[in-house]
Amino acid sequence: MYNNEAVLTEDVPYVLTKKRQVILATIICTLAAMFYMYEFILQVSPAVMTNELMRDLNLNAASLGTMAAFYYYSYTPMQLPAGLLYDRFGPRRLITLAVLICAIGALLFGTTSNVFMASVGRFFMGIGSSFSFIGALLLVSRWFPPHYFALLTGLVQLMSSVGAIAGQVPLATAISHWGWRSTIISLSIIGCFLALFIWTIVRDSPETVCQRKKFQCSSKTSELKRLQHVCSNQQTWLIALYSFAIWAPITAFAALWGIPFLVANYGISTEAASKASAMIWLGIGIGSPLLGWFSDKIQSRSIPLSFSALIGVISLTLVIYGPQLSITWLYITLFIFGLAASGQALSFGVVKDNNPPSVVGTAIGFNNTAVVAGGALFQPLIGFLLYYNWNGTMHDGTPFYGAADYQKALVILPLCYILALVVSRFLLRETRCKQQFPSETISPV
Repeated sequence: MYNNEAVLTEDVPYVLTKKRQVILATIICTLAAMFYMYEFILQVSPAVMTNELMRDLNLNAASLGTMAAFYYYSYTPMQLPAGLLYDRFGPRRLITLAVLICAIGALLFGTTSNVFMASVGRFFMGIGSSFSFIGALLLVSRWFPPHYFALLTGLVQLMSSVGAIAGQVPLATAISHWGWRSTIISLSIIGCFLALFIWTIVRDSPETVCQRKKFQCSSKTSELKRLQHVCSNQQTWLIALYSFAIWAPITAFAALWGIPFLVANYGISTEAASKASAMIWLGIGIGSPLLGWFSDKIQSRSIPLSFSALIGVISLTLVIYGPQLSITWLYITLFIFGLAASGQALSFGVVKDNNPPSVVGTAIGFNNTAVVAGGALFQPLIGFLLYYNWNGTMHDGTPFYGAADYQKALVILPLCYILALVVSRFLLRETRCKQQFPSETISPV
């Protein structure tokens, strides 16, 4: 993609040199990754305000889990439409609109006094957020050479970890000082400014810059044809199954139920538990680019994917069912748990390997549907398991759930990593990090 010669068009003689393209690509993809970071702050924010939400909105564990999962009820089904829309209309328009929808959702959530409007706010956040990861990866695939894709996907995932950490430790501190409502409303205002920056700076591809066009030309392949091609590929389904299994424990544990579990099991404060939980996101942030680099280095996808699943089984089982760890060992084990989830970022490299360029957005959307489905399924499921196994103890007018209650409810999470290990070890085809569709293979209609 890069060369030292100027890129020219006959109609508009504009020069985009290698240096200019690298700088512009970096700025554009960083802005897209910042949206991914922003949506992750919104996504995990309920984890540090569970007590406040149950108190102010009159919730129990079951209704809290359901309300929080409204984010995933829109996020999950929107992944396929988002991928199709990106392949049709390009990133700039869609990312800008998506950030604004997130900001509107945050505003609704922060100003409501009832669970219905809070759920609507979470639903809007999920709609906007559904465009974040796909848009970032699509811009990476258009602006950088293919052999950087796995590494850069990991770096995009790093931004999500920064967002998740910001949505726990700093957000918990902000909530303790200014309250959860003011904090969420402030995030809404930040989203509006981010949308303005994206609209002003982001461009769909290097070609649009060279040709002085505002947007990328729409794909000539019909949405139905792209979707049929993606869904007819057996490997697409197997990669999606792996992605679901490797990431479901994160959406259930790290994004909602992990902090209250650590509070109950270790007798620590919410802020201390949020610091411990932040180690999960730190592990994801470091592990995602590292796993992508390692995969490209050894020219293998299945080995790193299987390794991720294996350490996930071990680390998560120790955290939930092992003897109480010292704070140091708890931090280390949660960090390893985060490293395990890094297999999710690498799965998108496998998706790209197994699909032609014209359907990359659709294929990424399909895979990301599976990634986030765990939140829609397991956040409310664990809430219901907690509620129906509750011993009836109350604390300050809200239900109190003990460590034993959480251990019963969280049993499904280590099983997910066992499933991911089986899929990656025995079912996924090894691509050797090479594109399986080197040329366009789909007819336009």
